[in-house]
Amino acid sequence: MSTKAPAVPGSSPVDKAGGAAATFVDQRLGSNRFLARNLGKVFPDHWSFMLGEIVLYSFIVILLTGTYLTLFFKPSMVEVVYDGSYVPLKGVQMSEAYASTLDISFDVRGGLLIRQMHHWAALIFVAAMAVHAFRVFFTGAYRKPREFNWLVGVVLLTLALAAGFTGYSLPDDLLSGTGLQIIRGILQAIPVVGTWAAFLVFGGEYPGTDIISRLYSAHILLVPGLILAMVTVHLIMVWTQKHTQFPGPGRTNDNVVGYPLMPVYMAKAGGFFFVVFGIIALIGGLATINPIWIFGPYTPDQVTAGTQPDWYIGWLDGALRLMPNVESVVFGYTISWNVFIPSVVIPGILFTGMALYPFIEAWVTGDKREHNLLERPRNAPVRTGIGVMAIVFYGLLWIGGGNDLIATAFNLSINSISWTLRISLIVLPPIAFYVTKRICLGLQRRDREKLLHGYESGRILRLPHGEFIEVHEPLTVKEKAVIMSKVDHAPLPLPEKADADGVRNKWYRVKRLQSRLSGFFYGANIPRPTDAEIEAAQHHAGQDAALEAPLHAYEDADQIQAFHGGVLHHPGMPATNAEQASGSPSGH
Repeated sequence: MSTKAPAVPGSSPVDKAGGAAATFVDQRLGSNRFLARNLGKVFPDHWSFMLGEIVLYSFIVILLTGTYLTLFFKPSMVEVVYDGSYVPLKGVQMSEAYASTLDISFDVRGGLLIRQMHHWAALIFVAAMAVHAFRVFFTGAYRKPREFNWLVGVVLLTLALAAGFTGYSLPDDLLSGTGLQIIRGILQAIPVVGTWAAFLVFGGEYPGTDIISRLYSAHILLVPGLILAMVTVHLIMVWTQKHTQFPGPGRTNDNVVGYPLMPVYMAKAGGFFFVVFGIIALIGGLATINPIWIFGPYTPDQVTAGTQPDWYIGWLDGALRLMPNVESVVFGYTISWNVFIPSVVIPGILFTGMALYPFIEAWVTGDKREHNLLERPRNAPVRTGIGVMAIVFYGLLWIGGGNDLIATAFNLSINSISWTLRISLIVLPPIAFYVTKRICLGLQRRDREKLLHGYESGRILRLPHGEFIEVHEPLTVKEKAVIMSKVDHAPLPLPEKADADGVRNKWYRVKRLQSRLSGFFYGANIPRPTDAEIEAAQHHAGQDAALEAPLHAYEDADQIQAFHGGVLHHPGMPATNAEQASGSPSGH
């Protein structure tokens, strides 16, 4: 029997050809050194980091499906008479944009599936981006050196909303036309330049004949190009900077614990892309979204009953609905505060505050260090409270966007719902902040108790002198590392009004404000136990374990046998009633 000698690595024709090709490229581009340095880059392994991947993969699905749709969509407002497959609209006059959208839905092979995949992918894109932003905010991942990447994320979120609106308006149906009416009203509410801005966007009197083609150009060229550029910048910064990671054993501010890019991370990322693609295809095939044939073509003097925008614009619609009717006449100009404040001022404040928050927090706290280890939300009660307060504010506005549907479904007064939400917008966010802050401090206190006393096992032990104690289990290495990652920050001290020579401090007021804000941010804190306190607590837990050890030894040596259909007996106990009556133990 003969055995085949093992092949020498690199001796096959394929290996030789591959090596020659790699050498050819490396001699011209120096690629081998670049690949050797970067393919081994380590990425941490945590489920929350997949949120950013969902954003990227859903955007790829948007690009693929959108490319297919551009082959059949006609961005024209020229009036035509519909003569397609959808019988209820046959003979109806409509724009060419709406007619081509109907053709995509009913006459193009796979058109309706691709349309719905495109729409669902857009919704998932924005949702994943929002949840990803929550993860970054609540864990402090935006801190130095990642402030610019946070800014890129805020720009991406803004562009995603713009992409959604421009695409939402393209079919020129009655629902999307109502959204265009709202945009026209927002533009006209801008003081001084509002009317000219509306004329510029719509190309004259509303609705004009140019808006669909202009939105189409922005939707397929301008906005996607900017999103692609921002995604590229975001990924480059993630690649060049050290990746953040959650606290755990062996994880510090100076290392990254995880898997290399090749082959582990690339294999997982590739598989996850097909999971996201498959789920979007499944939803697009099973769940109807934006059935434009029900709404009919857009007519400027009509509004769809129960009009609702996509979920990510619902908060803006809610702000418009909840704002009281307030107008002013200044120098002959009417200023509609009821439109300008909720649609321009409030979004401007929210997005500006979101973009500047990393720099504001760094100034308030005086924290200039680099942070590569993420912070648990409970260890930053004020930041977590601010985030929850913003979510509550957004949620109330979002509910306000459906006040008419809520009133109809529950047979309530729409005015009562609106006034309840107006009051709640002022009352509930501060309450949410306070409650969240107290919960975080309670969790900090619980972590301190775990470090000092371990887990409550629920086992009660009676000592020889009659005292009852509860045995505590020590923390695992992982749990201890996570809790010990907490850093106690001291608030900034109050500045001196003048130095030792009596020279007045010209920055005194600014520094005093910074000190007070720092006290607000760091003042409420449960300090982490010292190493000496933790060592003493572990010694106490060891004593409890030593006291309980004989009981474990007795239980391990004990043998339990089943008698009488499941009644348990220990060795030496009577097995029958007769044995018990006679006093003769089992087995004797």
